[in-house]
Amino acid sequence: MPGFGKRNKLDDLQLLTAARNGDENAFKELVLKYENQVAATVIGMIGYGPQAEDIGQETFLRFYKSLSKFRGEAGIGTYLTRIAINLCLDEIKRMKKKRTLFASNPGEQTQNLPDTKNSPLKGEVHKMVHWGLQQLEPKFRTVIVLRLLDGYTARETAQILHLPIGTVLSRLIRAQHKLKEILTPVYTDQHEVQGETHE
Repeated sequence: MPGFGKRNKLDDLQLLTAARNGDENAFKELVLKYENQVAATVIGMIGYGPQAEDIGQETFLRFYKSLSKFRGEAGIGTYLTRIAINLCLDEIKRMKKKRTLFASNPGEQTQNLPDTKNSPLKGEVHKMVHWGLQQLEPKFRTVIVLRLLDGYTARETAQILHLPIGTVLSRLIRAQHKLKEILTPVYTDQHEVQGETHE
């Protein structure tokens, strides 16, 4: 996550230097340190599934290949997030193209809300939020994931996406409104169903 202290930055630099010198254990330690952050970003962008696992692995593979080129202008976490976001956006484009080519009803997948009838409230809300994120356009989904799920500041989000901060703030406001519009009726319907099953 963003906001690492000086000690963590020093640790990262030491691990990075060792990894560049061929220390596989140092690179493994970096992976362990940041894998949850990368996973949260990827799952927020494309949901759970094998694609998320593949993108997570590809993120670290690309980082490994770019060790010699990484100048450290951004933190390692930010750099990994940028790689993960770009890979997710590519995957979203591929999935959209695939749905258009092969789905009998291209819009049908957006209606497949996960079955949450038997889930506890916390798990139910968690699933619904992730489902709702998948219904947003990628440009809105990205700012929500970076700003609200990953915890980056608006300025950091703008730097990661190479956008003006005003654009990020505008998209964030619109994304929150859109997400609320998507989730409110679904959340209400799910609770009505649960209410009926408990009567």
